[in-house]
Amino acid sequence: MAKRIEISQHGGPEVMQFVDVSLPEPAAGEVVVENKAIGINYIDTYIRSGLYPASLPSGLGTEAAGVVKSVGEGVTGVKPGDRVVYAQSALGAYSEFHAVAADKLALLPDCISFEQAAASFLKGLTVHYLLRQTYVIQPDEVFLFQAAAGGVGLIACQWAKALGAHLIGTAGSAEKMARAKEAGAWAMINYREEDVASRVTELTGGKKVRVVYDSVGKDTWESSLDCLQRRGLMVSFGNASGPVSGVDLAILNQKGSLYVTRPSLNGYITTHEALTHASNELFSLIASGAIKVEVPEQQKFALKDAQQAHKVLQSRATQGSSLLIP
Repeated sequence: MAKRIEISQHGGPEVMQFVDVSLPEPAAGEVVVENKAIGINYIDTYIRSGLYPASLPSGLGTEAAGVVKSVGEGVTGVKPGDRVVYAQSALGAYSEFHAVAADKLALLPDCISFEQAAASFLKGLTVHYLLRQTYVIQPDEVFLFQAAAGGVGLIACQWAKALGAHLIGTAGSAEKMARAKEAGAWAMINYREEDVASRVTELTGGKKVRVVYDSVGKDTWESSLDCLQRRGLMVSFGNASGPVSGVDLAILNQKGSLYVTRPSLNGYITTHEALTHASNELFSLIASGAIKVEVPEQQKFALKDAQQAHKVLQSRATQGSSLLIP
């Protein structure tokens, strides 16, 4: 038997139950991974709440790092005992053991710990597609990244610095602003005390920015648009404050013939080759020290305490990544 977190209905953190399940067997093309560290991501709360509905009953989570326990028919490239990490699995990573499609796995270098991998893989791959594909950030480019002290944001701060770019970030407290600055943000704005669009205009000498990355959603939609240059790009990639809805497309014309995209990781990493390319770039930055991944002890939760982990995450009290430990 094994343990996992399961939901039988959509709702708040209380719908997550810690249950016994049979030890999974790998189907053809699958690998069973014994999870050592499990990544907690905001998208997990969307699935749990029903914003992104799942067929019930369902597991939760798509990201973890661990050791290959067994492999199914036709699997090559990985073997029992290999250290691996994954971030695009079928739901169910909140578990002691998880069956994962082999083409969703990346081999984990020995110099990167399970906790570092689980804390950074999905977020790091997200930053890769945002800064390297959705819009290719150039050296010396100034851009805005909302929620820069979150898990994705802190990796974005470090990646932007490695690229020689100037990330303007937002956060809601002096402590979070300081942490993002330490990670590599060029400038920070306290969205609780300052008008973000006015401050961006000031920081850029009236030019504003060519691209804004926004995972907050409803609360920041219009202010993010107001930070853009004419024909600038709004990259909306999350809904932390709720989804953007009821949009009148004419607003894009009124604010300067703007572009908007709503990307996702699954829209960019569609092959194992693409996964290997992106993960190798991420791993090289972590191995070199350009990206540091540190998880505060108070943001590491036992698997059985997933309810509390989600409560803390949604309170916006966290900084950086959080983990479940089986």
